[in-house]
Amino acid sequence: MRRAAVLGSPIAHSLSPALHNAAYAALGLEGEWQYGRFEVDEAGLPGFLSGLDVEGEGWAGLSLTMPLKRAVIPLLDEVSAGALAVDAVNTVVFHPDGRRTGDNTDVPGLVAALRERGVEKVRSAAVLGAGATASSALAALGQVCDGPVLAFVRGPERAAQMRALGERLGVDVVPEEWDRASMAFDAELVISTTPVGATDHLADAVPDEPGALFDVLYHPWPTPLAAAWQRRDGVVLGGLDLLVHQAVLQFRAFTGLDDADVVAAMRAAGQAAL
Repeated sequence: MRRAAVLGSPIAHSLSPALHNAAYAALGLEGEWQYGRFEVDEAGLPGFLSGLDVEGEGWAGLSLTMPLKRAVIPLLDEVSAGALAVDAVNTVVFHPDGRRTGDNTDVPGLVAALRERGVEKVRSAAVLGAGATASSALAALGQVCDGPVLAFVRGPERAAQMRALGERLGVDVVPEEWDRASMAFDAELVISTTPVGATDHLADAVPDEPGALFDVLYHPWPTPLAAAWQRRDGVVLGGLDLLVHQAVLQFRAFTGLDDADVVAAMRAAGQAAL
């Protein structure tokens, strides 16, 4: 039996087990692979990793959610350039030679989700929020957006953080005050990375002909902003789109298998779980 799991705190709400186990079932791997979840916080992460019998228990890899994406970096033997750029690892792979390597599938997952909906290149984009997911959004926009990216944030400290991150990623970031967030809707692509309820007041400001909205929340869904966008026939992506595409990349990293069928299987499982 080969094993993988998601770690984080809190973790009971995670859809990752449903998605990965659905992929195993779709490929007839139920008896060979299993995917679980463990409640692990930053203080407990070093002990959890050192306590794993990787070879004896068949561990292939781990998915990481908050608050572990940054905390795991010094515990790894190697970290990809993409993960270092956003200072976040969400995927750990255990290798036969004993190495533990880290990667970030959120960034390519964002890009893959956008491409699936026909969003290949845009001339303008905006990001709402300045947390960890906003960092991944900026990195993804480095591949998708040809022009500057407006970042709507609260306070000068977060503005400075987003500007510095943009410089590191090679993205022209223009910080804007959160009170002016409705200006974001003039962009061809808007990525909202804010917590539940933070953008509800913006729903009435959606223009008659909006571009594309990627709202990374998946519960409750649709958000008031996403619902208003849909009513105006704009392209809308949600958190489940991101979750599925980043999970597909993790599945490939853990199993070494590449099968397009797992996308549909994961999406159906996620929808059923929600």
